[in-house]
Amino acid sequence: MKKLTQLVTPLVAAVWMLGASTFAPAQNAMQNNPIVKEAAQDWSTPPAGSQQAKQGYKDGIEAAKLDTMVKRKIDAKASHLYAHPPVKGNDAVNEYRQSFEAGYNTALAHTAAS
Repeated sequence: MKKLTQLVTPLVAAVWMLGASTFAPAQNAMQNNPIVKEAAQDWSTPPAGSQQAKQGYKDGIEAAKLDTMVKRKIDAKASHLYAHPPVKGNDAVNEYRQSFEAGYNTALAHTAAS
């Protein structure tokens, strides 16, 4: 019986390792699939524009996530960063606010869809 256990144990371990190695490439293929990556990153990627616009979009997404998580009023214009944007100049402020609102609404739509 001892010899049988010594023979079977390594065989069982080898079968388990072989089985795990056949599943790993399938998981990696899904993670490295450009279509899957594009779909996951599509909504959170800021649209082309100035640095202020891109930052506004990202800040809007984060603000929406935080407002939803802590159950605050869901309104982009009620956000501190919307009221006091971290940019200077009227054009930059308007651009930041538009992008902030777009990011905020996109994050809400994405959250509602999933």
